[in-house]
Amino acid sequence: MKKLKLLLFISLVIILTFFSYKSLLKPGYFPMHDDMQPIRVLGMDKCVRDGQIPCRWVPDLGYGYGYPLYIYYPPLVYYLMEAFHLLGFSILASIKIEFILSFIFSGLAMFLLARSLWGDFGGLIAAIFYVYAPYRATDVYSRGAVGEFTALIFLPLIFWAILEFVRQKKTKYLIFLGLSYAGLLLTHNITSLIFTPIAVAWGLFLLWYYRRWEILPQLFLGAVLSVCLAGFFILPAVFEKNLVHVESMIVGYFNYLAHFASIRQLFFSTHWGYGSSEFGPNDDFTFAVGVFHWLFALIALMIGLGKARKERFSFLVLVFLIAIGLFSAFLAHQRSTFIWKKIALLAYLQFPWRFLTIVLFAFSLAAGAVVSYLRKYVLLVSVLMILGVMMLNVNYFRPADWFDISDQDKLSGEEWQKQITASIFDYLPVFAKAPPGKKAPEGPEIIAGEAEVIHFEKGTDWQKGKIRTLSQQARIRLPLFYFPNFELKIDDKKAPIDYQNDLGLITFDIDQGEHDFYVKLKRTPIRILGDLLTVSSLIFVGGWLINEKRKSR
Repeated sequence: MKKLKLLLFISLVIILTFFSYKSLLKPGYFPMHDDMQPIRVLGMDKCVRDGQIPCRWVPDLGYGYGYPLYIYYPPLVYYLMEAFHLLGFSILASIKIEFILSFIFSGLAMFLLARSLWGDFGGLIAAIFYVYAPYRATDVYSRGAVGEFTALIFLPLIFWAILEFVRQKKTKYLIFLGLSYAGLLLTHNITSLIFTPIAVAWGLFLLWYYRRWEILPQLFLGAVLSVCLAGFFILPAVFEKNLVHVESMIVGYFNYLAHFASIRQLFFSTHWGYGSSEFGPNDDFTFAVGVFHWLFALIALMIGLGKARKERFSFLVLVFLIAIGLFSAFLAHQRSTFIWKKIALLAYLQFPWRFLTIVLFAFSLAAGAVVSYLRKYVLLVSVLMILGVMMLNVNYFRPADWFDISDQDKLSGEEWQKQITASIFDYLPVFAKAPPGKKAPEGPEIIAGEAEVIHFEKGTDWQKGKIRTLSQQARIRLPLFYFPNFELKIDDKKAPIDYQNDLGLITFDIDQGEHDFYVKLKRTPIRILGDLLTVSSLIFVGGWLINEKRKSR
């Protein structure tokens, strides 16, 4: 009976989530701010087919000169979209599937967490509130921020894993914590940055309440496991950050000082727009927490206050959630500027309203507590709350426009130009003084001496060919940014690379006669270490799962 009831509630979460992604269930594609997803999926697809795993260097970005995109940009969602593409779906369809599944699984993840705190009906309400928060619609239908949107799956899973491990002290929850936090690290850098202190605070709160400080080292090991699982990405992203331009991410339009939200925008506005975030209070953009979200979170807190003696844990959890929700909303407001100035790392968030991810997480979870206190009216209150939040917000969950286009349309002509030059300064190798002003040539350039290119081909992170040098020596420049550790071989012998030019392009000298050349990006020691950590951690988790299965038999 319990399993049947659980299945019913899971089904309700899935069914009620339908209206959040209904508009994506048709051919074509929609406009968005971060319209870079198709080229990123294509780059991942080329990596997989070329055997470059893990994918780090994509060949088409940077105006065709190549980019170390997936050294710095979390790759998990693109691996998932590539999986759908390999199954036969188009690139555009794969992107939409990723959005749809993120809606569904974020709701299910929140149900799992809230159910363990407030029961089945509380879990259902929290899940629906989490799915239908206005900022969720902004993330998909306005911004197209697939990484940040998908990251919201992992926030409830991390909280749940910590909660159940502290309660039960079972290793399986520690392993689940490692997998969930690794998923977050591999999905969105910024959400990982702002959620990590909150996850730590949640763990400390639970250890204090249950008086189980002796398991703190085990929780720490769970965090270490997650970093090791994500090691192939985390280590290079952190220790090789100095190899790319990052200054463009925090200046001009991306300076955080221009993107604070007002109290009216956060708590009282119902304005919906598809425009951009601008300086001042008149953005054609939605920063709303959601009227029902903060209202029911506060109602839950007030009811909980009256029952704090009998249900102390529930009340303290509500205090914790409301506190982090309000503090996160404060960090999105201009009054928090002094904190942003003190913590320099916050500048890389670019937009203070990104803290809305934490606000909607905390308030959605808190809202589910209302029915745990009103047990006599649980069904009526649940229906009213769910209908209310859906009716108030469901109209936000649709794109501004819809285009009947295919992959071919999106990845050719003028659209292709937009894709390969999108965010062209982000992660540009430092060896280039500025981004290229025109598309990369199709093959090597002869910049000194006399020579002819007999053959040339390129893959994702390699280029090769045959050159006949007619003069005593010739100087060749490849349409490829230099980046450590590109290795050049001429006639199977290592040769020096020169990249002292404005674009930092790979250049080399070649003697008279016919010669083969081959240049490929090799792994640095830190990339090798990261790969080894990930592989060994996966083996450990796999071995543990096999051992647990044997025990259960």
